Amino acid sequence: MRIATWNVNSVRQRLAPLLSFLKEAAPDVLCLQELKCEDAAFPRMEVEDAGYNVVLHGQKTFNGVAILSKFPIEETTVGLPGFDHEGQSRYIEAVITHGDGGVVRVGSIYAPNGNPPETGKYAYKLKFMEALTAHAAALLKLEEATVLAGDYNIIPENRDVHDPAAWAGDALFLPQSRAAWRRLLNLGYTDALRAVTDDAGLYTFWDYQAGAWQKNKGIRIDHLLLSPQAADRLQRVEIVKAVRAGEKPSDHVPIYAEFA
Repeated sequence: MRIATWNVNSVRQRLAPLLSFLKEAAPDVLCLQELKCEDAAFPRMEVEDAGYNVVLHGQKTFNGVAILSKFPIEETTVGLPGFDHEGQSRYIEAVITHGDGGVVRVGSIYAPNGNPPETGKYAYKLKFMEALTAHAAALLKLEEATVLAGDYNIIPENRDVHDPAAWAGDALFLPQSRAAWRRLLNLGYTDALRAVTDDAGLYTFWDYQAGAWQKNKGIRIDHLLLSPQAADRLQRVEIVKAVRAGEKPSDHVPIYAEFA
């Protein structure tokens, strides 16, 4: 089973590369972030024609999350439990029955950016992470294969950024943000990528400005966190870097994990 996540940075603008990714990478489940459209404007027909069931939590112009699945979606949770999202569509969760009759629980997450950190935006980011941690802890009690995937807007470590000093004052890399990330790991979740490699310089985001892509000035902020039941089945992880070089690319690229 292949589970992927991708911040598409406007699904309507990125429809062609999205459909290409669905065809070429053929994920069984794909979590999307930053749809930037309301539910009615989502290209549902095109995605369903590609062989996917869709659940989404859209928002006009900003945010928006979705889960696409080749398999039946049994139940859906819209919005992050315990968090007053104030009209911001940042979380959706689904229980998916896969080919052998088993189930996997998948969350698609678009965490707040938090910049500038001296404003209320950073406090909002930390509140979101607190609620996510509480919900993630509750999910572990279900003892299910669970994958919490998405754009966490957190750079976990120095090896996940091209120049740590350049990002030292950014909300994505502040000590409080990284501590929030570690609290999720300390619950018992596994960072899928770090379960298979310790390599530095593995990025999922390159800014559109200042030739960041061409100079490989990237950061890793898109993650798949796995419950113990999911981590036990993990086989491989891949960042689909080539997507960033395509036409009309998102500033993020997909990352997927494969499970036995």
